[in-house]
Amino acid sequence: REDLVEATVDAIVFEGMGDRACVDLCINLQPGEGMLCGSFSKGLALVHSECEETDYINSRPFRVNAGPVHSYVKMPGDRTAYLSELKAGDQVLVVNPQGETRTATVGRMKIEYRPLVRVEASVALSGAEEGEARLPISVFLQNAETVKVVCSLGGGGWRAVPVTELKKGAKILSSVCQSARHTGIPVEEQILER
Repeated sequence: REDLVEATVDAIVFEGMGDRACVDLCINLQPGEGMLCGSFSKGLALVHSECEETDYINSRPFRVNAGPVHSYVKMPGDRTAYLSELKAGDQVLVVNPQGETRTATVGRMKIEYRPLVRVEASVALSGAEEGEARLPISVFLQNAETVKVVCSLGGGGWRAVPVTELKKGAKILSSVCQSARHTGIPVEEQILER
């Protein structure tokens, strides 16, 4: 189980081109399910699968368009890995908006050169007053209508929002970890990610 929190979107920035990775799983994901991904190991955003129909492509419920190759992805056993490290046969963590998890096997990694957007968000640190220190969350994603993050609607409700429609102030469901990570494992060490 993952304890998900609401991260407030602070900025959405177009970042040019990069090598983005689609994670094609050996199972179909349900609406709301996706993978926890991001640039900083202390804060990962819930990136939705491509299970919803769009005007642009057929649904691909086995796929998570997870971001560029530098991004972290949450793995079973409270570990992280880089998207660039994943390969067929690896096990990844699938998460729903309630924080329920299951594992899935990677069937294929598909890496292609695509336009990127950076979503900057933040979470209030425990005990912080309004306007005080916040934990930053940064996730790069392909700038496409089919790429979505899972946003909280409050009261347990959620919606998969395309990054092309995401606005400042939206609340992305995210996982935070107070520990730093080294080789994907939580460690008690000071590591700065920015």
